[in-house]
Amino acid sequence: MTKQAKNTVCLWYDGGAEETARFYAQTFPNSSIDAVHRAPGNYPAGKQGDVLTIEFTVMGIPCLGLNGGPNITHNEAFSFQIATDDQAETDRYWNAIIDNGGQESVCGWCKDKWGLSWQITPRVLIEAITDPNPNAAKRAFEAMMKMTKIDIATIEVARHG
Repeated sequence: MTKQAKNTVCLWYDGGAEETARFYAQTFPNSSIDAVHRAPGNYPAGKQGDVLTIEFTVMGIPCLGLNGGPNITHNEAFSFQIATDDQAETDRYWNAIIDNGGQESVCGWCKDKWGLSWQITPRVLIEAITDPNPNAAKRAFEAMMKMTKIDIATIEVARHG
């Protein structure tokens, strides 16, 4: 038995918790599968022996995937925000999610195939939209509002006018 973290993000899935955790562990650094727990008896969304919960880590954040059934689904009220250092890293994470059945959204947001939202956010974007020069911040913000995946070069051009 693993020692559970004091605070863990619990994510509800309709049977996809193990597949999800394996995808995250293969895609993101500092991510892992930590434990798989099978149901000791039948339950509304499964039967004895099915994966009930899976403990995993996503970029250092402890998570618990719960195969709870179809009654609860993910929405944009919760997302993982991944800070990236350059365009290659931004592209790598964005493409991994989109190319694995995910969906593009706006302003650096996307959803994985299990419905969980991700913000793939270059650090340059955060610096640009919080620039002490309000005109620079506004130009960068307006450029971001037109994007799906964030293009760092376009943000920098907008920021510097």
